[in-house]
Formats: sequence, structure tokens, C-alpha cells
Amino acid sequence: MMKEPLISVIVPVYKVENYLEVCLRSITNQTYENIEIILVDDGSPDRCPQICDSWKKRDNRIKVIHQNNSGGGQARNRALDIARGEFIAFVDSDDYIASTMFEFLYNQFKEDIDIVECGYCITENDDALFDDKNITYECKVFNTEEAMRENIRDRIFRQLIWNKMYRKNIIGNIRFPIGSKIDDEFWTYQVLGNARRLVYTSKVLYAYRQQENSVMHLLSPERRLQSIEAKIQRHNYIIKYMPNLEAESLSNLWYTCIYQGQLAMRRMNEKEYQHILKRLKQIMQLYPIKGDLSKIPGKSKLWLKLASISFYWTCKSRNILKIGL
Repeated sequence: MMKEPLISVIVPVYKVENYLEVCLRSITNQTYENIEIILVDDGSPDRCPQICDSWKKRDNRIKVIHQNNSGGGQARNRALDIARGEFIAFVDSDDYIASTMFEFLYNQFKEDIDIVECGYCITENDDALFDDKNITYECKVFNTEEAMRENIRDRIFRQLIWNKMYRKNIIGNIRFPIGSKIDDEFWTYQVLGNARRLVYTSKVLYAYRQQENSVMHLLSPERRLQSIEAKIQRHNYIIKYMPNLEAESLSNLWYTCIYQGQLAMRRMNEKEYQHILKRLKQIMQLYPIKGDLSKIPGKSKLWLKLASISFYWTCKSRNILKIGL
């Protein structure tokens, strides 16, 4: 009987001592057993290094890397560099997964399928309800351009890296940026672009633990500008490789600028806001909206036109109307 291919599971670890045991238990209890689990302790100041080493002694599929605090991107990169699996999966160390997740995702792979994505739930505890065998779920195949359109629309195939399984060969030398708080947004679109076909299934198999002190909660409006820089890189990628999506990508970039302008207006003092406003205006000048806007819905088109006339009053009006926040 042919042995199932190896799946490398990458888990960056930092300041999650209250959740790490649940996470690791959910991974080691997978019904798909041929996995290697790469734990990267990112210089965590709590008990996480000891917990990682303890689990390594309990399960010979676990490898542990200890490094000075360098961020999640560098942690994932180090794991990718040593991963031996034919397939790659990521799990955040404060989250946990259904026992059948890897078996189910692997079974969706056919010869030309390179990425499989599942549904996820948001939880604050350890008893999230996953979909069982009797639950009806959607399962659909996408080509590369269709998947990128969904990524732009932020519906499925989003920048999230942890509710997917990837063939390792489509990742290649693509690595996460070092020092960025939102490194996944710089990485995911590139990997999606390398895939031949992708599968989306709505079956909920991943539990995302919502914490008040999570990275996304801690981001200031200024640091959230990193997400715009990621959108710029994605937009340039789309111009080069998927020009059919250029108009929709540009619209999304502008709406991201508007949203960040709204946040800055609400949360920053005048000096900080003016600094952010200057950068947002620079981006919109570098990437002007021009030509046919007929593919953009009516209300969306209106806000884009207003933003091209007065970015300040567009953000102000949307805040007053409580739109987009």
C-alpha cells in the first residue's frame, strides 16, 4: 500500500502559553497521521519555549526551532526552508483545528489542484463547533484568475494563510516579508497566482481565536498602511499577469485608502492624520482611476468619484454616515 504523502505543518509560536497546548493537541490528533510539525519559538518570553520542547519529547513528528524575536514572517520562513512535505499547512499557535482537517483537505487534491481552502469559525474559547460528516457544504473549483478575483473582493481565497493547504512546489522561493505585522497579505496573492486550479469548500474545519491583543487588534492606523503597501504590490502583480482584473484591483486599492483615511480621521490627532493623509493622496495620485467605470457598482462608483474630487470630505462624509466602519 502506497504511503500517504507528507504534510508539513508550520506553527510560529509567540506569547501564547495559555493556548498552545490546545493548538498542539488538535494538530497531533489529526486523522491524517503522516505529518511533520515545525514549531518556531519566536523568542517567546513566557513558557512557550518549554511547552514546545516538552511536546517534541512526546511526539517524534515535532521539530522545534528557537530563534530571537524576529516576527511571524521570519518564523514561517525558517520553517519553510526546512519543510520536507509535499504539502504545506499553517496553523497559528493560539488557534486550533478539527481532527479531520488535513485528511479532508488532502482528499480534495487532484492532479491539477494546487490549493484547497476550507471554512473557519471565530471563537473565544476551546469548544468551537466544526462541521461533521452529516453537514452539507459547498465545494467549488476555481481557475487562477477566478480565485484572484475572489481575493480582491475579500470573500474567499483571502489573505488568510491558515485555512488552506498548498502544494509545496507552488510556494517555491516565495517567502514572507520580515518585520511586517501583516506579512500574509504580501505572500498569499503570489502563491495564489502560481496555482493552476484551486478548491474552495465551506466546510468549517479551523477555529480562529479572536483576542483583544491579537496583531490585527493592536495595529494602529499608521501601521495599517502596510496593508495598502501589500495591495499596491498585488495591484502591480495583477497589471503584469492578470490585466483583466486591473480595474477591479484599482477600485479595491482606492477603497482601502478611503477606509484607512476614515480610521486615521477617527483615531489620530491632527498631526498624525495629516501625515497619513499625505501618503494616501500620494498613492491615489500614483494609481489614478481612469477610463471605463461601468463594471463598478453605482454606489461604489459614486464614492470613488467623490474621493477623486475631495479625499478629506469623502472620508468625513462616510464617517458621519457610518459607512465602511
